[in-house]
Amino acid sequence: MKNTRVLFVGILIWIIGVSLYAFSYYVPLLENAEQQANIWLSIIIVPLVWFGSKLYYRNGAHTHGLRTGLIFFTISAVLDALITVPFTILTYGGSYYDFFVDFGFWFIGLEFVTTTIVYWYLKVYNKRITPTY
Repeated sequence: MKNTRVLFVGILIWIIGVSLYAFSYYVPLLENAEQQANIWLSIIIVPLVWFGSKLYYRNGAHTHGLRTGLIFFTISAVLDALITVPFTILTYGGSYYDFFVDFGFWFIGLEFVTTTIVYWYLKVYNKRITPTY
């Protein structure tokens, strides 16, 4: 596993995801801005994690997609605990508990892992088992 690369890509995914989540508040489409932001994030996270997986695997990494996806999600969860929750959730009366038991959080985590696994099977695993003649 390329530790530095997986850390860099995980942080990059989190930064872009949080930025797009925050940006969605400035484009009012639904009455409930928080629900709109969560829907937007759950849609945008799939291509974002796909791109992150492409960055991670482009130079010959072969780590299974499950492991890589779990690491990406763990990096995101740690950064959420250190930055997102204290600066955005706690200031509006929320709590760590509210954030981490929310269905949206775990659904996005499932998207992280599933997208990385699918990328690994389609782009990495097939290349590893294909014989070269």
